[in-house]
Amino acid sequence: MSKKDTKQKILNAAEVLFAEQGFNDTSLRRITGAADVNLASVNYHFGSKKDLIKAVMDRYLAIFMPRVDAALRQLLTEPAINLHQVFDCFVAPLMELRVIKRRGPETFLQLLGRGYIDNQGFLRWFIVNHYGEVMEHFTQAIHKAVPELSSADVFWRLHFTLGTVVFTMASSDALREIAKADFDEDIDVEGLVRKVIPYLASGVGATPC
Repeated sequence: MSKKDTKQKILNAAEVLFAEQGFNDTSLRRITGAADVNLASVNYHFGSKKDLIKAVMDRYLAIFMPRVDAALRQLLTEPAINLHQVFDCFVAPLMELRVIKRRGPETFLQLLGRGYIDNQGFLRWFIVNHYGEVMEHFTQAIHKAVPELSSADVFWRLHFTLGTVVFTMASSDALREIAKADFDEDIDVEGLVRKVIPYLASGVGATPC
């Protein structure tokens, strides 16, 4: 087996376990067992568990973030924008993650949610350090769409937004089955994402108390 194949096996095994069990509860020994490699291989390719977590996330972020940034930059050139347009910037880039794996969008959002649930401060630092400009453009777009919101309002509402999106994507199969059984509605993953956008836009744009 080549070094490249070994590295991919480790990444594939790690992302499944991290998404299902969390970063804190997934040991390197469990990852090496699932990947059928030895611990030395993880140390050789990644150096540490933290670096492996960053590599798993960056496999998705490296595709997702530049595409989101391009959409946000274009949107910010418009004289007036709304929150539906802001959140629409994320849909196509999210769907493009299926080039990594069929359930790439769901897996990516589960991993992102785990980063917050498991209090992985280094991961947030990594994202800000490597993709801070994208986050800044997103914040600018939010403020342009709803200028009456304070920075604290934006922080809380985006935190609640992340929770909503992660839960929706983590339970996407069940939601789609219910929609089919109860409402005879066929919906794919992109359709599910687009259904949640009006809810997110209404919540983020609600009049501050």
